[in-house]
Amino acid sequence: MALLVLVLGALTATGPLSTDLYLPAFPQIARDLNAPESQIQLTLTAIMLGLGVGQLVIGPLSDGLGRRLPLLLGVTVFTVTTFACMLAPSAPVLVALRFVQGVAGAAGAVIARAVVRDLFEGDHAARFFTRLMLVTGMAPLLGPILGGQLLLLGPWQLTFGVIGGVSTLTLVVVFFWLPESLPRSERREMRPAELARTVGALLRDARFVGPALTLGLSFGMMFTYVSSFSFVSQNQFGATAQQFSLIFAVNTLGIIIGTQLNGFLIGRVETARRLAAGLTGALVAVVTMSLLAATGSAGLLSLTVVFFGMMFSVGFVFPNATTLAISSQPPAVAGTASALMGSMQFALGGGLAALAGLTATGEATLASMAVVMVSVGAASAVVFAVLGRSAARSVS
Repeated sequence: MALLVLVLGALTATGPLSTDLYLPAFPQIARDLNAPESQIQLTLTAIMLGLGVGQLVIGPLSDGLGRRLPLLLGVTVFTVTTFACMLAPSAPVLVALRFVQGVAGAAGAVIARAVVRDLFEGDHAARFFTRLMLVTGMAPLLGPILGGQLLLLGPWQLTFGVIGGVSTLTLVVVFFWLPESLPRSERREMRPAELARTVGALLRDARFVGPALTLGLSFGMMFTYVSSFSFVSQNQFGATAQQFSLIFAVNTLGIIIGTQLNGFLIGRVETARRLAAGLTGALVAVVTMSLLAATGSAGLLSLTVVFFGMMFSVGFVFPNATTLAISSQPPAVAGTASALMGSMQFALGGGLAALAGLTATGEATLASMAVVMVSVGAASAVVFAVLGRSAARSVS
């Protein structure tokens, strides 16, 4: 069990590391590539969209070919593309490479969830996802701190070299220590027409769509903070790259604490109630942030407290929404369901986060962050209230 958590954790942590490690370098990348901030933010949007597109392809492939082959191919391409990012001569080239990186990196995200569905159900799945998030949570916790320190040692390209090294190590770990979890007797090869029917059935199933859309919107709320706060903290509040990385790490600790408290409550409080509590806490946090922005009383300390509360709350949202969505479907379509859920998550995350940069100056501000995050957080709560209850009843 511990080995499985570590292997799947290494897979799913590579994605967060590839987004969080270079966040402190955003202003430096903008200067070095002579590009506006909004264009550098697109490198995050691109990898999110790539993760969404890639999961739609890799998830169904893993249902037909098994988990290992698509996973090994995806991690290999991700590694090669990561090293190519070091040589990007301009922002548009970096954006394109990040999109390819996202498509390939989707293998780790979608197949890790499918493996969990192959092996566990119900509260057992929720418990495993909670343990998995403890491992994967270390990447966004340590990523910005390490990224800030790497800037003291060399240029921003060094961060991609480190990500490439971690990805290479992950490839070795998967090759030697992750066995096939989907027997040949349960594989289901999908032709385009059948895939379309399966996706259509999933989209018509409120038990799946409710928690999956709740997860996607909550991720969009959180990712708006991830993609914008580097610029806002350094340009609007005068933080250094190292100060930003410390604040980001402290806030990320919130999601780790939240997921572990969620794990403690499994078996004591039902899944839907844990999810509802997380959605409520996150909404309270972002509304507080918007009030601080509107009154001009926001500071780095008060924002750290607010974002810590938001991250703590999404520590309840992510594992429980994932459990409700995946557990509502049979193992034969777990890969496709995981892919569709991941696509919704990353497409919404990348697309909604980009809205924060649509200001008159083309730069994200605390006010623009607040508008996006409050709107999306409220939408997430409403979606679960309307659609998510059917999934909770089916799992119960």
